[in-house]
Amino acid sequence: MIIKPHEFKSSSNLTEADVTPESIYRDRRKFMRQGLYGLAATAFTGLSPSLFANKLNFKTTQYGAKETLTPEEAVTSYNNFYELGTGKEDPVRNASQLKTQDWTIEIEGHAEITGKFALEDIIKKQQLEERIYRLRCVEAWSMVIPWVGFSLADMLKQFKPTSKAKYVEFTSIYDPKNLSGQKSVFSTIDWPYVEGLRMDEAMNELSFMATGLYGKTLPNQNGAPIRLVVPWKYGFKSIKSIVKIRFTDQMPQTTWSQIAPSEYGFYANVNPTVDHPRWSQASERRLPTSFFNLKRIPTQMFNGYQEQVAHLYKGMDLTRNY
Repeated sequence: MIIKPHEFKSSSNLTEADVTPESIYRDRRKFMRQGLYGLAATAFTGLSPSLFANKLNFKTTQYGAKETLTPEEAVTSYNNFYELGTGKEDPVRNASQLKTQDWTIEIEGHAEITGKFALEDIIKKQQLEERIYRLRCVEAWSMVIPWVGFSLADMLKQFKPTSKAKYVEFTSIYDPKNLSGQKSVFSTIDWPYVEGLRMDEAMNELSFMATGLYGKTLPNQNGAPIRLVVPWKYGFKSIKSIVKIRFTDQMPQTTWSQIAPSEYGFYANVNPTVDHPRWSQASERRLPTSFFNLKRIPTQMFNGYQEQVAHLYKGMDLTRNY
């Protein structure tokens, strides 16, 4: 949410290796000497495109500072991004199909400032920062990722939403000429991909717009040039390659909630007590893992972010509003 599009594929064939210590992530020369960069990606592309991304200037934060990071090559080579294909390795293999030059975002709906804006003009008003967040896929696997970007709330405030704005709707790129997943005759998705948040969710301190990861510009397969990150929700809520934001007074008709409403609710809050109809959500596999080490860890309510977000759902039946 975030990934994906559809977080629907079987996770029974995952591979794992030990999670990289933060000290290795911070010391990139040591990381490279150990030969860890690009191990997964080389099977498909020779080298991960993220290795050639531009370095970003950003401030560090305390968000997730004590977390153990998932290796970069796993984050950039194992993705759900159906615009680039339905397989986990398809996005990195087809990353060049996504054209990100001269990117614009259209702002619509209940806001004082609307229109089409160059992404660079939006970004230059923000202070880039790094936030380390857990990512929990609805397929019951997870990662820990050091995102670079800025507060969603700060971005939205630029456009001065009015009191009529109760929800925020996000739309992803639609380019069937170039994106193999969108031109496939077998796709069940009514493109473009759409996601949404309640306004108070969007304005929460954790909601984040990512333009990079691991200190560099966001790789195409991870949703370049800008994507949403909502760490207390399943990954499919974190829509990639955003081209439109609309402020609305109606709950958005989101992509997976329309395709399979009994499996993918609008809220999609991580909840270990509410199983997916076809698998348990009580535990997860922290990637990467090996074939011989399928160790699972307990899933936390709201992915461990209860303190920051539980108040948003006070009085709601989270087994019904899933």
